[in-house]
Amino acid sequence: MEAMIERCEKVTAQYNELNEKLMSEEVMRDNRMMAKIGKEQAAIRQLVETYAEFKEIKKHYEDALELRKDSDKELAEMAEMEIEELEPKMAEYQEKLRVLLIPKDPNDIEDAVMEIRGAAGGDEGNIFAGDLFRMYSRYAEGKGWKVEVVDATDGVAGGFSEISFIVKGEGAYGELKFESGAHRVQRVPKTESQGRIQTSTATVLVLPDTDDVDIEIDEADLTIETHRASGAGGQHINKTDSAVRIVHLPTGITVNCQDGRSQHANRDTAMRLIKQRVYDYYQQKAEAEKGAERRNKIGTGDRSEKIRTYNYPQNRVTDHRIGLTIQQLDRIVEGKLDDIIEALLKEDERLKIAGEENA
Repeated sequence: MEAMIERCEKVTAQYNELNEKLMSEEVMRDNRMMAKIGKEQAAIRQLVETYAEFKEIKKHYEDALELRKDSDKELAEMAEMEIEELEPKMAEYQEKLRVLLIPKDPNDIEDAVMEIRGAAGGDEGNIFAGDLFRMYSRYAEGKGWKVEVVDATDGVAGGFSEISFIVKGEGAYGELKFESGAHRVQRVPKTESQGRIQTSTATVLVLPDTDDVDIEIDEADLTIETHRASGAGGQHINKTDSAVRIVHLPTGITVNCQDGRSQHANRDTAMRLIKQRVYDYYQQKAEAEKGAERRNKIGTGDRSEKIRTYNYPQNRVTDHRIGLTIQQLDRIVEGKLDDIIEALLKEDERLKIAGEENA
């Protein structure tokens, strides 16, 4: 327990230092720096608050241990009763702190940038991409989050061949980050006259919406075009060339943004998103070249990795990474994703604890 307390004390000291920085004139004049420090502080706030509660209980416990030695029998008995009450609380707080000391992804508190594409299955893959977008929109709505469409290309038979959107809400990325990968659907398509079950796929990419991406992009590596917006962006933006498309030439990554009311707003959003996409591309490439298995992570986060199957005839959803099967597909496609997301977060926590213990 001494090692745990030492680590908690260090984090508390770090939290207090960050608090002092936030109060300094230099930081208060710099909004970007203030946001960065505030984000660092928010990432450790729960640990600091839990540790303060633990210290209070620990003090009462230690006082009771001393009082138990008192010559006054009645006082000693009262102390014994308090010890019996406090011991399980001490154990509970130690477990909480052990979990909170696991290194956190500072991006977990951010909004989430999501992109869904229809993949295998033609029109049915696009329709399924639309179903996934609706599922995530319903989930976000239930959490009190907002969904902002950045760009969308409608599928011929419905759904989307591609849709990009931002889920705005504190902690959105932390909850949705494990949705990246290939989602597979098994059902009878509306276009199937023989009633045969077809397997189709749509891919999902989830990135944090943050300005703190550690990458510099040479302007010479970008082509930036403006064009007239169309589709899901809304009628108000169809009259001028307000949409912005940016291509990162070395990787071929393209971002199109048309939902903002001005070309300036779309350009700012597109530049932010292209940085995130390029950063993620090089991160995954570096890990693939190392041949490393992304230890202590659920899956690779790669768009090609099959992560989940939605079987309509059997009303079943299976997440292949954690072996979870739920016979409530009808609820899940309506945005009731809590059971799946909680199971993924718990498994991530378990893997991180195992990694810490084996490090």
